[in-house]
Amino acid sequence: MKHILFFILFFTTVMVSAQTEFGTKYKPIPAPKFGAKPKKTPIPEIKDPQADNMDMPSIKTPNVFDNTSITPKSKFQIGQEKSKFTMSTETDFANPGDRYVDKMEKDLDKALKDAGLKEGRGTLVKRNISLGDFKTKSQYFIVKFRDFGAIDGDLVKVSSNDQVIRQQLLLDGSFQDVKINLVDGFNKLDFEALNIGSLGGNTAEIRVYDDKGNLVTNDYWDNLAAGFKASIVVTKE
Repeated sequence: MKHILFFILFFTTVMVSAQTEFGTKYKPIPAPKFGAKPKKTPIPEIKDPQADNMDMPSIKTPNVFDNTSITPKSKFQIGQEKSKFTMSTETDFANPGDRYVDKMEKDLDKALKDAGLKEGRGTLVKRNISLGDFKTKSQYFIVKFRDFGAIDGDLVKVSSNDQVIRQQLLLDGSFQDVKINLVDGFNKLDFEALNIGSLGGNTAEIRVYDDKGNLVTNDYWDNLAAGFKASIVVTKE
């Protein structure tokens, strides 16, 4: 029993001595110091798939009429000048038929002149012209003269077989009568243009009647130059 108590006392003494020596010699190792705090890695955000679908932009169907590579737009707009390379100021509001008016008027003027209904500074007729040959038993003719165009001062001399009947007749819009006696056989009635009017050549319409008032002929000359004649040949039977 004594031996057991001695052993416990001895063991206790050794343990206390060892702890005291260990406590005096032990030095704790300090924890290492870091210059900066470690960065925290962010946790990736997980989006709701339905939310992504709501944020997607809407798809717009392209309009081929606004695509200039497919259907280039015209640079001409209503009310703007059609081209910069023309002196014309015509716009889309103008009447398209206006461009033909001038030509139509010129064609009308030409037709009227050709029909002897209008005067103009065209080519003068520089030759004598015949108004026809006739046979009659009449003792005389009544020849009526007038200017069928504009009244511009046309003058005519009337002769029969080179004998002057009227030296100078000023033509106007109404008919003027000249009586010409006929000789048996050949009669040549000459109507000479003494001038040209202010608007063109000498123009005249004539109507010839016999002594019973019957119309023998109705004719005219147009744009006759001064010094030239229009003639009628009459044979008196």
